Amino acid sequence: MTVHNFEPMKYYKTFGSYEPVLRIKDGDTVVTKTVDNAGRDFKDDQVASGPNPLTGPFYVEGAEPGDVLAVQLDRLWPNRQIGRSSTVIAPHVLEPRYVSEFMNIEPSITAEWKLDLEKGTATLLNPKTKMGQIVLPLHPLLGCIGVAPEDGQSISSITSGQYGGNMDYNGFVSGVTMYFPVFMPGALFFVGDGHAVQADGEIAGTGIEVSFDVKFTVSLIKNKNINWPRAENREYLMTVGNACPLDQALQIATTEMVRWLKEDYDLTDRSLHILLGQCVEYDVGNVFDPAYTVACKIKKKWLQK
Repeated sequence: MTVHNFEPMKYYKTFGSYEPVLRIKDGDTVVTKTVDNAGRDFKDDQVASGPNPLTGPFYVEGAEPGDVLAVQLDRLWPNRQIGRSSTVIAPHVLEPRYVSEFMNIEPSITAEWKLDLEKGTATLLNPKTKMGQIVLPLHPLLGCIGVAPEDGQSISSITSGQYGGNMDYNGFVSGVTMYFPVFMPGALFFVGDGHAVQADGEIAGTGIEVSFDVKFTVSLIKNKNINWPRAENREYLMTVGNACPLDQALQIATTEMVRWLKEDYDLTDRSLHILLGQCVEYDVGNVFDPAYTVACKIKKKWLQK
């Protein structure tokens, strides 16, 4: 088990089967950095073009199609004191009549936030608003995380699928372990698009975008078949569906949870349907980009018996 300190020099804007930037082994830990969605680094220098430049891919020795890559998110934290966000809700998130008749706001204005990395807060600097000073607690998450898609595809980092991608789910934070189906040799794992804060849905098209320090640990689960990304923390099991329309994403996430409980927890159809019918929880990830994200959650305490 080795700790790798990796300084990225090149970034990709698609999830794909590129030459790996680093080869790692089962159990290894990587300490690295990401740039923000516009390609600005920890010095706020422009080092890549947007949208959503990715750090990686990391090749995991021994990973083959039909395996599962487990990634423990050990630490996610902003590494500079300025963050930026959109100031306009996406028109498709609002009623069309409201957008056409009442919405009168300049979309090109970007909000700037001061990040206090010691206190863990984000303070709105501009534009000035009638709400006065807005101070939010930091809740760092990775908007983009995933592996190379199947058949050697190269898919834009603005969308998502079975391989992960731009899911913008604010449940993917430090302490979470994520599981991805492996489609290509080495899995080819990517990270990017750090958000200091982001509400459900990413309805304005951004969180508070900032470069990140990232630490993660990989492990392999051989000959394990999953269809979509999964995750867990101390309290929850989580499954993810990435699709459009929103109801299809919910169907995918729910079906993946049913598979998980049936295969790994030895629950019968009747028992798990009863359990989910009364105890399931849903979160909305990205509803801005081409594929929407829904997370299906169940508390582990219901499974302890």
